Amino acid sequence: MLLVIDVGNSNNVIGLFSGKKLLTHWRIRTEWNRTADEYWVLIKEFILLNNVETETIDDIVIACVVPPLVPILQDMAKKYFSCDPLVVGPGIKTGISILYSNPAEVGADRIVNSVAAFEKFGGPLIIVDFGTATTFDVVSKKGEYLGGAIFPGIQISLEALFKHTAKLPRIDMVVPEHAIGKSTAESIRSGAVYGFAGMIEGMVRQMKSELGQDAHVVATGGIVDWIDSTTTVIDTLDPFLTLEGLRIIYEKNNQDRKS
Repeated sequence: MLLVIDVGNSNNVIGLFSGKKLLTHWRIRTEWNRTADEYWVLIKEFILLNNVETETIDDIVIACVVPPLVPILQDMAKKYFSCDPLVVGPGIKTGISILYSNPAEVGADRIVNSVAAFEKFGGPLIIVDFGTATTFDVVSKKGEYLGGAIFPGIQISLEALFKHTAKLPRIDMVVPEHAIGKSTAESIRSGAVYGFAGMIEGMVRQMKSELGQDAHVVATGGIVDWIDSTTTVIDTLDPFLTLEGLRIIYEKNNQDRKS
């Protein structure tokens, strides 16, 4: 079995694959000061809850946008799973060309998403990932990573609004029924959801214009459902796109690792 770990700024999303099948997945908060032993305890408990023996896990692949956590997860993998994990980064086979001014600057999660989306849907593509940041990534018809855009995510935008205003409250996030809010809380929700939906539509329209052709729009991330109900530009919802991408990248590199 393959354990895949997607380390984001806010959450770690962890999945367990048997072949190409995603058996289960978990989400835990990203804590910069967790030790390798603490990660082992957390992950082991999730694995055992699904009646899987840890000894059946053959390898681990990691995408991480929090650099200090990479050596900690590597240490955990070596100490408790007896494997040297594959870490997505420079030198890893992805199957796509990265046409960025400095390819090393592209976040591992953005590359993983692009690999998975191109493998599943072909190109051209626009991938929108709703995480701590909202990211847009564009892949050409030939499978070239062309670049994209980065925007503050909904949750950190709402947190900033609460922290930097005197009277606006911190709210629970639900999709509002109307754009015209009848209370402060409804107005904030409207701004977050319908405002972000408008931004998504405008960005997708601009990117398609620059591509000079239509593109399949794939959306992923923990809060994708909030936006999908308020816009028509998203063609496919794929909440496990990053986990699938990690599996695909592992398979592309597995032969070299075993030889």
